Parts: sequence; structure tokens; C-alpha cells
Amino acid sequence: MFLLYTLLFSIAVTATESVTETQFTQGKEKSVVCMTCHGVDGISTIDTYPNLQGQKQAYFVAALKAYKLRQRNDGLAILMHAQADVLSDKDMHDIAFYFNQVKSAPPKSDD
Repeated sequence: MFLLYTLLFSIAVTATESVTETQFTQGKEKSVVCMTCHGVDGISTIDTYPNLQGQKQAYFVAALKAYKLRQRNDGLAILMHAQADVLSDKDMHDIAFYFNQVKSAPPKSDD
């Protein structure tokens, strides 16, 4: 019986890891356009654009939906309206997952 539970747990963990890796990969592919303004891996080099790396997923999705519904209109929101318009709910969740999970490599030392 213990062996059966161990096997089932192992299968569940492997399946979860596979789904996570797939969502991360899909999110990365879908977020390429985001990186134009928000920087590689979501670390912006432009002062007027926020960092996306490490952002909470629920907040990220809510923000994208608010842009799509034109509930966010301040600052440079007009740029985000067009971006959000083409995203499905799945796209939003995948992109949010990617930016929540991605970690930039630390800068290299000049030593």
C-alpha cells in the first residue's frame, strides 16, 4: 500500500512539474512583446515603465484585464490598451505566471 501511495505521489509531482514548465515556457513566449518596454525578464531600464519580474499573479492578471476594459487610463495606459486587447485570459495567466517565476541572473562582476 505504501508503494502505491509513493507511486501516485510521484506521478502527481511529475505531472505538476510538467504543467509548471509548460506554463513558464508559454508565458515566456507570449511575453516577448512585453520585454520591449518592461525589459528582459521584466526588469525595466526605462524609468517610466514598471518592473514586472516577481509581480503577484492575481494583481498582474487584474491589471491586464483592467487595461483591456479601459478601466486604467492614466499615464501611458493607452499603450497597454492595445497590448491587452489581443490577450486571452489564458495568455494573461501564462504571462503573469512567467513574470512571477522568472529570476534574472545577477550582474557579472568586472573582477
